[in-house]
Amino acid sequence: MSDKINLKEIIYSILFVAGDGIEKEFLREKLLVSEKEFDNAIKELEQELSGEKGIHLIKYKNKIQLSSNPSYANYISDVLNPIREKSLTRAALETLAIIAYKQPITKLEIEDIRRVNSDYSVQILIDQNMIEVVGRKDAVGKPLLFGTTENFLKRFNLQNLSDLPDYESLLERIATIRDEEDNESNSLFRNVEDIEFNEELPDFLKGEDVTKVEGDDNKKDAV
Repeated sequence: MSDKINLKEIIYSILFVAGDGIEKEFLREKLLVSEKEFDNAIKELEQELSGEKGIHLIKYKNKIQLSSNPSYANYISDVLNPIREKSLTRAALETLAIIAYKQPITKLEIEDIRRVNSDYSVQILIDQNMIEVVGRKDAVGKPLLFGTTENFLKRFNLQNLSDLPDYESLLERIATIRDEEDNESNSLFRNVEDIEFNEELPDFLKGEDVTKVEGDDNKKDAV
């Protein structure tokens, strides 16, 4: 690959789609370019994405990654935080329902029910003050136990947890989802966003503003 401009734009595209940092040597080997070509392209990209540009190129631990300009952090927060506080993904709603019914519950127990990694959904719910750590389970590793907050009750207009509907309907729906995943023949993985879960959410969760978060399918928790 001799065209440095194209190489720079290719690297830019890869970093944009990846979201996370990528090891420079791994990226260079995959692109089949010399170290000199690669370093020159990175240098050009770094110079282009600097100053007042909204996106900067950062380097750490032999990795490179795209990052928002720290100078604009307050503007980003002012715009995005209200959106995040308003909306929950389908995966987050599913996780929230499980925690509400089964609390106190560990993340591993949540994942045993959902059959997918729930790191991102749990973090989203913590950030929005829907759930909190309520203790540690008396088991190997002392895993954290999660429960719902007072804000959860306010958000869904519940007087107390006894107002929650029957949990069996949720278990039946999750069992259906499991069967659909097990019968999926053309893929080893299933995007939970493709599952029509919203129509059969428990009544207290219906009507929520369900928004798909772009790019979080893989790196977050298969939402």
